[in-house]
Amino acid sequence: MRKYLVMAVVAAAIAAAGGATAAEVEVKMLNKGTEGMMVFEPALVKIAPGDTVKFVAADKGHNAESIKGMLPDGAEPFAGKSGEEIAVKFDQAGIYGVKCMPHYGMGMVAMIVVGTPANEEQAKAVLQVGKAKQVFAALFEKLAATKTAAK
Repeated sequence: MRKYLVMAVVAAAIAAAGGATAAEVEVKMLNKGTEGMMVFEPALVKIAPGDTVKFVAADKGHNAESIKGMLPDGAEPFAGKSGEEIAVKFDQAGIYGVKCMPHYGMGMVAMIVVGTPANEEQAKAVLQVGKAKQVFAALFEKLAATKTAAK
């Protein structure tokens, strides 16, 4: 009996350790944040493959959805409903562009960087609308600065 109890405890510890390696990051969808109006906060998130980002509609009328062309090859696009939170598990390394469809032209975008971003040039080449161009330019600059600081 004791042998089975020890095996069960060991199995539980291994399972817990495996689950503990994946993280969940919360990104708020806001009418007004520290970076201005109609924003994701934070707008730049760096995670490891297998981690989850939970997009929380802190204010009504926002959604989170992937931007066509700003996904690593083979990654599945996603789209949340307006006013609802969505949790997305990011398994493939690369850059993912995210937008709030109703406020995309106002620059309500975010960048999720998973592991090593092999698709950076492809992501930069995607044409953006309105203020989203400026916001993504700033996000790519922040990403470059973090790479330089890491060296």
